[in-house]
Amino acid sequence: MSTYVIGDIQGCYRALRKLLKSVSFSPTRDKLWCVGDLINRGPDSLSTLRFLQDIDDATEIVLGNHDLHFIAINEGCAPPRTKDTLSKLLKAKDCQSLSDWLRKKPLVHYASLDTEEGICNFLMVHAGVAPNWSVQKTLNLAAEVEYALQDKDYRSFLSHMYGDQPSFWYDKLRDLDRLRVITNYLTRIRFCDDMGQLQLSIKEGLETAPSGFQPWYEYEKITPEATILFGHWAAIEGITGKKKTHALDTGYVWGRELTLLRLEDRQKYSVSA
Repeated sequence: MSTYVIGDIQGCYRALRKLLKSVSFSPTRDKLWCVGDLINRGPDSLSTLRFLQDIDDATEIVLGNHDLHFIAINEGCAPPRTKDTLSKLLKAKDCQSLSDWLRKKPLVHYASLDTEEGICNFLMVHAGVAPNWSVQKTLNLAAEVEYALQDKDYRSFLSHMYGDQPSFWYDKLRDLDRLRVITNYLTRIRFCDDMGQLQLSIKEGLETAPSGFQPWYEYEKITPEATILFGHWAAIEGITGKKKTHALDTGYVWGRELTLLRLEDRQKYSVSA
């Protein structure tokens, strides 16, 4: 059995199937971890979700910002955006069942695996974590958002999910502000300062960092506890310079590559756009 982690698929269904075929992936034998942003921007979000739902028992999926955006649109909590490519999915007869299935997925996945280096702990998240969060705190805070998504009043969270404020974490945050900033760290972070203040408007490469800000993974404290797996930031082209922090979004939807990482031996596989 092999465990593969795949970068942001973003509705690129054919590339997903081609890449899985290239490693002879079998859902009865192997596991596929997905770092989120399964859909949107690419051409076939509907087939992507149907396929992943079909092999649900073989997957571990965390939600990305585009996945949450789709759920919010479907539930009438947010309008579509100009660059969205979700119309076919939103019109599908099984859209609601796909949305409900996705809404029950976590924001963080944590597991220990037997690898060539021995037993290793892995934490998978779509975008990143705050500088002062431990593994346990990350899991606990993610669970608060996961509960809100599955609560009977989940539309209230979805309606108030958007926005860049508060811009940093502190423990006394409450209610929807608390849930929004947790969501922003886990699904949107790129740059922050050493206190964890978010800079969410800049989405390009490292050279665009504002004064006093660095990539979140330059500060985080989790890597002594676990290896971090994340996506979201195509502009860094899968390079972090950190042995225990792996960037999986290599920008297939922008004309570059879709990447798989096999966790047992850290072997990478990719297909080009």
